Amino acid sequence: MNIKITSDSTCDLSPAQIAELNITLARLTIVKNDESFLDGETIFPADIFAHVAAGGNLCSTTAFNVGEYDELFGKLSKEYDGIIHISLGSGFSSSYQNACLAAEDYPNVRVIDSMNLSTGQGHVVLEACRLAKQLEDLDQIAEQLRDYASRVEASFVLDQLKYMAKGGRCSSVAALGANLLGLKPCIEVKNGKMGVVKKYRGSYAKCLANYVKDRLADRDDIIRNELFLTYTPVDEDCLAAVKAAIAEHGHFETVYETTAGCTVSCHCGPGTLGVLFVRK
Repeated sequence: MNIKITSDSTCDLSPAQIAELNITLARLTIVKNDESFLDGETIFPADIFAHVAAGGNLCSTTAFNVGEYDELFGKLSKEYDGIIHISLGSGFSSSYQNACLAAEDYPNVRVIDSMNLSTGQGHVVLEACRLAKQLEDLDQIAEQLRDYASRVEASFVLDQLKYMAKGGRCSSVAALGANLLGLKPCIEVKNGKMGVVKKYRGSYAKCLANYVKDRLADRDDIIRNELFLTYTPVDEDCLAAVKAAIAEHGHFETVYETTAGCTVSCHCGPGTLGVLFVRK
C-alpha cells in the first residue's frame, strides 16, 4: 500500500528530513504588517526577529483553511492509496478541525491530532513514516499514532518574555518581574495545552543545563531511541551546556538538532530552547 504522510508546517522537522521522507507540508500563513507569507517558504524566523527588533509589531499565524486542505487531499488522494495527515495540536489552532472537515470527502485520508507543536508534532510525523512502511491498514496506523501522540513529552525554556508579553500571553508586569529576578520559565505541553511548570534562575546556560537534567535524569519511562533539541537563536555557550547535559543524562541513540519554525518564533521569540522525546 502506497501511503503518503503530510503534516502542518509547524512540525519543525529539518529540510533534510522533509526531503528524505517525502513529507508534504501544509504551510500555515504568517501575517507581518498585514501582508501574508507562507511559513518556511516566503518567510523565515530570521525575518520575524529582524522585524520585531526594528520596532515592528509581532507577527501572527493563520491556520490552513478547509479549502486549502481540500485541495491538498484532493490532489494526493488520486496519487496514493492512503494519506495520513499530522496536524498541529487542536488546542493551539483550528488546523485540526479544518483538516477533519476536508477529509470527510476522502475515505482514504486520516487526520491525526498531534496534541502538540514544533518537534513534539515532529515526533508523531516520524512515527507515521515508520508505521506507513510496516502497516497497510489506515485505521490501525491512526490508532497507534493517537496513542503515540499522547506520550510525547514537549517543553521549552524561554530566555525572555518580551514576545509573550507583546502577544498578550503574559502581563507586562509579570514579564518585567521575571526579567528583574532573572527567572526563565519552563513551558510544558500537557494534554494539548501549554502551561508553566517551573521557573529557573541564574545564567541562561546554567538554567538550560538544569532544565535538561530535570527532564532526563534518573527516569526509566523514556524511549531512548531519539530526542529533538529544538531552539530559536541561542548563544553558543548555552548550546554547549545543553549538549553536555544531554550527553550526561540522555543516552539517546539519535539526537536531532533543529531550529524552531515561524510559529514558535512568532510567539516565543529568540532564546527559546527545548528537548522533546517520547515516554514508554
